[in-house]
Amino acid sequence: MTQSDIWRLSATDLTTLTRSGDLSAEDAVQSSIDRMKQVNPDLNAVVEDLSAEALDRARALDRTRAQGGPVGPLHGVPVTIKINVDQKGHATSNGVVALKDVIAPDDAPFVRNLKNAGAVVFGRTNTPEFSFRADTDNPLHGRTHNPWGRHISPGGSSGGAGAAVMAGIGALAHGNDIGGSLRFPAAANGAVTVKPGLGRVPAWNPSQQSERGLLAQSMSVQGLITRSAADLHLSMPSLIAADPRDPFHVPMPWHGEPLDGPIKVAFTKETFGYALHPEVEKALDTARDALIDAGYRVEEVSPPDVFDCGRTGYRTLMGEVLTLLKGDIEAAGSQTIREIFDVYFQEFPPITGTELVRMLAKRTHYAREWSLFLEGYPLVLSPFLPQPFFKPNRDTEGAEGVHEVLGCAVYSYAMNFLGLPAACVPARLADLPQGSQPINVQIAARRWREDLAVDAAASIEARVGQMCLSLWDKMGAAG
Repeated sequence: MTQSDIWRLSATDLTTLTRSGDLSAEDAVQSSIDRMKQVNPDLNAVVEDLSAEALDRARALDRTRAQGGPVGPLHGVPVTIKINVDQKGHATSNGVVALKDVIAPDDAPFVRNLKNAGAVVFGRTNTPEFSFRADTDNPLHGRTHNPWGRHISPGGSSGGAGAAVMAGIGALAHGNDIGGSLRFPAAANGAVTVKPGLGRVPAWNPSQQSERGLLAQSMSVQGLITRSAADLHLSMPSLIAADPRDPFHVPMPWHGEPLDGPIKVAFTKETFGYALHPEVEKALDTARDALIDAGYRVEEVSPPDVFDCGRTGYRTLMGEVLTLLKGDIEAAGSQTIREIFDVYFQEFPPITGTELVRMLAKRTHYAREWSLFLEGYPLVLSPFLPQPFFKPNRDTEGAEGVHEVLGCAVYSYAMNFLGLPAACVPARLADLPQGSQPINVQIAARRWREDLAVDAAASIEARVGQMCLSLWDKMGAAG
């Protein structure tokens, strides 16, 4: 493999080379920087270039290794960080012009854990305003484009992360997820991710001036978008390391105890009245068959009511947003984001006052129903979205647009309300009239068993292949 091809390597393959000394951290990072310079001008996925400090850090890692010092599990792996999480000395703008000069005084726990593992941050990725859209565009940095083409949104809110990692800009991309913001970009770009469950990954922004609302704390999680399931198994054990700044973090190992017998998977195509697109159905069938062939026991059975749980959860979140965030959106948001939130409040009428308190209590009821169900079926294979991923700016097209983007995404935000882990993995490359695009499915798992969801994603990936290879062919990068 030539220097110009190093960016193609997975984080798993990279660390085999960097930890042994067969590849320097500097060369690994330089190759990703070169790739960024080649393709990012067209994508606008990375909006802050940290090449100089990244190369300094890579050289320091190489010196440490040469002197016999410690080598971390992610030694020399080039990564990106989303601009809504603190990285010391850099702006945590959250895509908002008024926040462009909010400089982080210290690293967030996720960033610290990445660095402690030996990863090298070489860029910061784009997000929509307030990180609260399933598409990625803002007045501060502009629009991010999907590397598959401009007929598909890059997703959001971690749209820059998803577009970057799939285009070959870094082996790992940080993102976060309060209602789908890891899984939407994974689905849009054909990447792999797992939304961790509540308490798994420590989180906090040292730059924040006040604590987030209770639902924001309990529904939002930090994670990674990758090109392969194996890279999640490689990296997540380092990223769940405890940090005392998150008092509700649960220090548990990444891998749980093996389960007896074939793992039972509940399989559902239920879309609650939303039309199931034939390509999504084919993706689900492929994922089911892949799991059966891998030794899973897959049964078509309905899990507890996702629609009621998801809609109630998002309406409750909207009640919290209306109370705590709407003033900031009105004061600092663009006309576009203000109009989108107006439609959000129509699609998900906010639950407020006494009823909000009741729904916070009812959250435990939903979680208990799922906990009991997952005793019998540790995994649930379902659609992520009932239709192929939507076009850019679809959520600016009034009630119909928001309904297509978020209204139908109950399998996504239900998992946030429940606090359960959920992986998202491509299971088909669809050839549609507007162009080719990946179709992802979702695998929800028992609490604390992100590893089971990632194992299942790996089995599906083994059948379907990595979507990045087809993408790079399409981009003209393969040779």
